[in-house]
Amino acid sequence: MCGIAGVIDLAGRRAPGPAVLRRMADAIVHRGPDDDGYLDLPQLGLANRRLSIVGLADGKQPIANEDRSVWCVFNGEFFDYPEVRKSLEAKGHRFRTSTDTELIPHLWEDHGERMLEHLKGQFAFCVYDSRRNVAFLARDRFGICPLYWTVRRRGETTYLLFASEIRALFASGMVPAEPDLRGINQVFSFFAVPGPMTCFRGVNLLPPGHCLKVRLGAGSPDDVIEERTYWELDFPDRGHEENPPERVAVAEYERLFVHSVERRLRADVPVVAYLSGGVDSSVVVAVASKVLGRPIPTFTVAVRAEGYDESSEAGLVARHVGARPVVADYGDAEVRDTYPELISAAEFPVVDTSAAALLRLARSVREHGYKVALTGEGSDEFLAGYPWFKTHRLLSALEVLPGVQVGNYLKTAALRLSGQPRFPMRLLWEAQEYAGGHSGWLDLYGLMSLSKLRFYHPDLKRELVSRSPYADLGLNSAKMRRWHPFHRGIALGARIMLAGHLLASKGDRVAMRESVELRPPFLDEDLIAYTNRLHPRWKLRRFRDKYILRKMAEKWVPHAIARRRKKMFRAPLDSFHLDDPDRPPWIDQVLSPESLRKTGYFDVAAVRKYRAAVPRMRRTLRRTGIEMGLAAVTATQLWHHLFISGDLAELPIADCRLQNGRPAIAGNELLAASA
Repeated sequence: MCGIAGVIDLAGRRAPGPAVLRRMADAIVHRGPDDDGYLDLPQLGLANRRLSIVGLADGKQPIANEDRSVWCVFNGEFFDYPEVRKSLEAKGHRFRTSTDTELIPHLWEDHGERMLEHLKGQFAFCVYDSRRNVAFLARDRFGICPLYWTVRRRGETTYLLFASEIRALFASGMVPAEPDLRGINQVFSFFAVPGPMTCFRGVNLLPPGHCLKVRLGAGSPDDVIEERTYWELDFPDRGHEENPPERVAVAEYERLFVHSVERRLRADVPVVAYLSGGVDSSVVVAVASKVLGRPIPTFTVAVRAEGYDESSEAGLVARHVGARPVVADYGDAEVRDTYPELISAAEFPVVDTSAAALLRLARSVREHGYKVALTGEGSDEFLAGYPWFKTHRLLSALEVLPGVQVGNYLKTAALRLSGQPRFPMRLLWEAQEYAGGHSGWLDLYGLMSLSKLRFYHPDLKRELVSRSPYADLGLNSAKMRRWHPFHRGIALGARIMLAGHLLASKGDRVAMRESVELRPPFLDEDLIAYTNRLHPRWKLRRFRDKYILRKMAEKWVPHAIARRRKKMFRAPLDSFHLDDPDRPPWIDQVLSPESLRKTGYFDVAAVRKYRAAVPRMRRTLRRTGIEMGLAAVTATQLWHHLFISGDLAELPIADCRLQNGRPAIAGNELLAASA
């Protein structure tokens, strides 16, 4: 992968110049430490920081077509590039490099915007056609590669700026860092930021499967910029799903998965794999080793906390394929030390502390001299690997009994147990309207949203609690209403959890912070299209999740791994905010009354009350909800001081600032992340 950035004068007259482009590229040097490149035209400027993986010697960007009328910058990988290149050469196109980036200008010449129908992989790119005076930006179907954009006015000129990371937009000098309360509301609704807004005012995240067309000189920004969906998840109407014999279904799934792994091993540098010990990453490792004809190097996190560590299971798989795993040791201290850097890398408040472990795992990959790693992301989302899918299945079965309202009863009971019996149920019904009906994810997100009632400042509560965060997601509720409720849940998880959290704060953002590209074989277009057509029983059968994958896995990994129950990858949280005497001072600083009043997001009395109460509480649903709420408050406060105000409420113990887009933190309390 790489880092890309650009500035487009919407009037098509004058770009801001090379100094702005260089500042933007320098802010994301971690995404591409191997090379940089620039294009400075009167109408626009393009910048690239390159992490060389394919076409090592001749892949410098920006890249043009034969007559240099079409230019592009590209972040990602096209996994079928040899086949697409061959077809283009047969039509007379001449290639000057061996990199997959060069597909873009030639496909644009032949197909224009429909070029996306011919691309498979993970990508974000901008192509500029000087003959048509059109710029075209696009992001991959699942949201593996990020792409942010904003429109800003400087003097008499209006610019569209885009970049792989928001820090590059700030580095332009045209975009101030101001909070967007809608983005913060997404954090407290989903513990993720799926977009299209971000936590920064006026900065947009191009959603997965979307593209942006910019017609330079065509008028006002509303006339010049056109955003549209070029691809979206689809499922058969309920009752029309495919249900082949088991032997046929498993064989086809295996064929598509092996092909996906084969394509994601294409690189001019060695490829490694993350290995957790779960069935997802274990199958990736086993298949990759078979394709390579040798054990693929593996990297594993060993969490020093009872109930969290999966390194022994990972070791079983490594021995099975003959690999010698690299194990990164991790515990409470590492979570706390790495957390500020995690927030800086993600550019939004990250509630899931296990993402800090993955930042250190990516660092281990880089320190061992590798640039590319296969991962297991996507399996849980598309094959019902989360426990709430089972809960939803159970409740759905009980609801068919005459006169039984189990779901409503349990929702009410759960709210009482969580300490919020007067939760506005209207918000749950609104969510169902936007999502086309009920699903297990909605129940989970409803419980997450309780933190708004507990912790929001009264002014913020009045402004945001009545606003449904689902309204901004662009869900096709009419289409989703026709699907099986199970498939509605899969689509919702892919749009929110996968794109807004796993592929961001546990994917691209932490890995590329360490100049490591992640490739998830489960997120293959052909594989997903096949599994989506199948009846839900192939995802969850008799409460056995990921059924079709587990049946395939029996051929590839030890049966103990193939049949192992899903275990969520987490890192320790218990001592992170509360009464641990070893907690770093910055936690008390960001949760201090001075800091809370300065940001204005949260109720000072509520934060003080729950921080004092939690250590004395029993392990219940209520305590878990309060802990997660405090984690979200802490993450948001730290995010604000890193990006918005640049201080810790002017308290004397420590100071947080951004230097070159990374936090430089004075004192021993916080990690100096500028190295």
